[in-house]
Amino acid sequence: MNPSLFSPEGLAGIIFLILIGVTILGAIIATCTKRLIRSVTGLAVCFVGVAGLYYFLNSPFVAMMELLIYVGAVCVTIAFAIMLAEPDEARLARKISGLSGGLAAICGGAIAFALGYAAVNGTWMAAPAARANDGSLKMIGESLLTRYSMVFELISIVLLVAIIGSMALARGGRREE
Repeated sequence: MNPSLFSPEGLAGIIFLILIGVTILGAIIATCTKRLIRSVTGLAVCFVGVAGLYYFLNSPFVAMMELLIYVGAVCVTIAFAIMLAEPDEARLARKISGLSGGLAAICGGAIAFALGYAAVNGTWMAAPAARANDGSLKMIGESLLTRYSMVFELISIVLLVAIIGSMALARGGRREE
């Protein structure tokens, strides 16, 4: 039996599709605009969509950390670096060849095809049914410090790289004309 559009299952599906649309729209804005501050805004919209997906998947703590860490820290740090960096007019006027866009589209399509092929034709192991995931803070803390400790460390490396990159952009500051 197919759920109707106004049933809880139908509305949940619509909300999920809206969140996916927001994430994809933010990613498109982040990658296709020519102004750097619009790219950061698109990145923030993409991160908000991802946080919504986490919340939709019954993980409110991870959704809040996504908002705090990526939108609140990384995007704001990049925005401050953009505001403090000196504009380089000669570099902005430089044209990029059309070949790079086509090459990027081909590479992105090849990666998407390979991941889709692996997802459809790969063998998936069933999740262990030892413990139910209740989404509690204690369970997330135990998982981050035992089973997913590498992911926890990679998040800190991403934050470190974002801070170092923004400091490198802002190092020169703005000069008086």
